Amino acid sequence: MKRFAAKIAYDGTGYFGFQRQPEPTATVQQALERAIARVTRQRIAVLAAGRTDTGVHALGQMIAFDADWNHAESDLLRAINAELPMDIALQELWRQDGFHPRFDALWRQYVYRIATPTTRNPLLNGRVWQLVGGSIDLGALQDAAALCLGEQDFAAFGTPPQEGSGNTIREVFTSRWDLEENDQGRFYMYRVRATAFLYHMVRRMVGTMVQAGSGKIDLVEFEEILKSRDIQRAKVLAPAMGLTLEAVGYPSPEGAAISRPPRKLAPEAELE
Repeated sequence: MKRFAAKIAYDGTGYFGFQRQPEPTATVQQALERAIARVTRQRIAVLAAGRTDTGVHALGQMIAFDADWNHAESDLLRAINAELPMDIALQELWRQDGFHPRFDALWRQYVYRIATPTTRNPLLNGRVWQLVGGSIDLGALQDAAALCLGEQDFAAFGTPPQEGSGNTIREVFTSRWDLEENDQGRFYMYRVRATAFLYHMVRRMVGTMVQAGSGKIDLVEFEEILKSRDIQRAKVLAPAMGLTLEAVGYPSPEGAAISRPPRKLAPEAELE
């Protein structure tokens, strides 16, 4: 058996998250495992860097699976994509012995998108949180985002994804908002990079930041909510449709973090 790594993208609108669930619930993991099994004619278990929630999208999700495959990697990628539904696609695939997308990861990065059009825009459905006619103070968003940097207890914004775990401390490396304007309106994009995330953590952070940016709470209250460890105080859960897993970071041989693991080539005699 050989281990393969792959970078995948998907539109999460039609799925109840990434993680496999009992039939007939549709999940990204099940769709991937079915497609790879049809190509390889083997039973397949897919590992992932993170378990995205219902309706959440991905551009840089990382997966791994084991299979016997004696043809080119490019042929395997094309064959799997031909079997996948149109809302899931492998972007890259390569041989990576010993790779584990979750345990080898140094960080995960999400982006959350908000639009404030003057009227509802149907072409933005499923991709951004539309705050029609809304007014958001970018400076207030940035100030709130800065308070989330560093190693902190984020219990006010999420719960541990593993049952029985009480660890709600995470280290956030990047937390910032960017603004873009075009003929469709103003677009606010929040990028957050951390070691890992709690369940619903990014969506509650965004919801609470938007409260600060729209003047419903001030920066002092935002900080109080963050430090309270009381999830009942983070009242706004931003819709899943605006959230995308953008990238996952892995160590390079030089010690730097890169957005995909460096390929470890097997000896020539082992390559097919």
